[in-house]
Amino acid sequence: MTKKPYINAILAVLYILVVSFILYFGTILKFGNNSVLAPAALISLFTFSAVTMGYLFFYQPFVLYFDGKKKQSLHLFLHTLFIFGCITIAFFIFLFLTSIGKK
Repeated sequence: MTKKPYINAILAVLYILVVSFILYFGTILKFGNNSVLAPAALISLFTFSAVTMGYLFFYQPFVLYFDGKKKQSLHLFLHTLFIFGCITIAFFIFLFLTSIGKK
């Protein structure tokens, strides 16, 4: 993982976009078989996503923290979180503006 919050936040967004595409196109395809595999796949995806986001947001700050660089650790974590939050807000603004245009 990098010590650059922009890259960390962008990687998180890219991961979310990949998962979103998979879920979107998965609902279009509708495989048709009702089994225990679909809920198991979703729970596995949720677990994998939690680990991936944890790694993207927390790994490098933890390394810095335990190396004695507490201020740098907090700075990296908060910057990554802020950038990710800004991107998330931009997504919602885009969705809001495009929904207004359709009415």
